[in-house]
Amino acid sequence: MKTIGNQHYRGEIGRYYEDFEVGDIYEHRPGRTITESDNINFSLMTMNLHPMHCDSAYAAKSEFGRPLVNSGLTLAIVLGMTVPDVSGKAIANLGWKEISLTAPVFPGDTIYSKSEVLDKRESRSRPNAGIVTVKTTGIKADGTVFMSFERSALIQKRAGNIDENAGY
Repeated sequence: MKTIGNQHYRGEIGRYYEDFEVGDIYEHRPGRTITESDNINFSLMTMNLHPMHCDSAYAAKSEFGRPLVNSGLTLAIVLGMTVPDVSGKAIANLGWKEISLTAPVFPGDTIYSKSEVLDKRESRSRPNAGIVTVKTTGIKADGTVFMSFERSALIQKRAGNIDENAGY
């Protein structure tokens, strides 16, 4: 929260490069309960027509006995959960790696996530930024880990940040 004037505050999203420390863990909240509608809409919108995501009769005959949530949707939601803590002040995402899907997610599951800072370093080409790498873990409400990935982002430093000039 930034003070604009006497009892006038502006909400902020994200952290500056200087705010990250290797080993810090951020538990991202709120969680998100994934609905059947979320799953079907995302699957069809992204042209993933696999019947495990949108055909309950087909999915009932599978080893899971019911539809699975599209893993692209769970990745998108978990990534989105991290933005207020990890990349809200990012200049750019630099990449993802080691994406692991370790357990199924079903419509009706509530998911949460957490991120651990693995590394940070000054940018060699941009003096106003640094690179932060985190490992993010997706966890269902029952404690089951269903996903993990590493992500690196180019994060603004405090000096010369673009937020100061935001015209809103």
